[in-house]
Amino acid sequence: MKILVIGAAGQLGCEIMSQATSSEHFYVFTDVQEKGFIQKLDITDEKAVEAVVHDFDVIVNCAAYTDVNKAEADVEAARKINAHAPAILAKAAKAAGAMLIHVSTDYVFDGKANVPYAEDDAKNPLGVYGQTKLEGEQAIIESGCRYLIFRTSWLYSAAGRNFFMTMADLTASKPELKVVIDQVGTPTYAYDLAHLITYIIEENLLDRTGVYNYSNEGLCSWYDFAVEICARLGHTCRIVPCASEDYPTPARRPHYSVLDKTKVKKDFAIEIPHWRESLAMAVGEYMQVNE
Repeated sequence: MKILVIGAAGQLGCEIMSQATSSEHFYVFTDVQEKGFIQKLDITDEKAVEAVVHDFDVIVNCAAYTDVNKAEADVEAARKINAHAPAILAKAAKAAGAMLIHVSTDYVFDGKANVPYAEDDAKNPLGVYGQTKLEGEQAIIESGCRYLIFRTSWLYSAAGRNFFMTMADLTASKPELKVVIDQVGTPTYAYDLAHLITYIIEENLLDRTGVYNYSNEGLCSWYDFAVEICARLGHTCRIVPCASEDYPTPARRPHYSVLDKTKVKKDFAIEIPHWRESLAMAVGEYMQVNE
């Protein structure tokens, strides 16, 4: 098979690229800018997408506008990448007879629940980021292409820009840090989500279609996550819990965004690691790189 991975310079794309090295299939990696093995592809350019996608069996879209706060003011750019581009990819995938694997977010929910969200629960995004990602999902579903959409939450890795890396830096340099305790969800190690995607491709489990939730198991607040990161890195920074209202931001965040993974575990016969187990792996990777 020929697999096209879009957004390969991001943390999830990088993990897929790393895990695909031993594959017998042919992978091509693209991003908005050419870099090393990553080729250039502007997924908002319909003609450019059509010229490339027609030759592939599977398209994996890891690209997204993920700056949640900036999206509130930069609505057009967020919608172009999160909604219009997936529509372009879906149209091209349908024409090519290809499977489109797309990554979405827990931000499609409003966070007012107190039990894990199932895939078909009511969607009610609180901001531009969640709304545009939901529009992207809807465009894919309505296109008639073959698709797998994976909603994930709190994605991080031991590289790039994410909460884990921010806490690793700040707890190493500051004596005290305030982190919100009233937003609860589940961290997702990019390695684990990449493993699921490559597993589906390598095992040719492409006869399924639909929307799936995927995060690590368990739940925590951002405060709990920060405390665990700090402790595992051996840093002495004091983490202090605070309320979201103490740190107002342009975008509202869901206060509860735990995802129910029953469907993905059943349909793909997988076990999902607990977030603490995966965090231990991320810390090990971080320490190895930063020795």
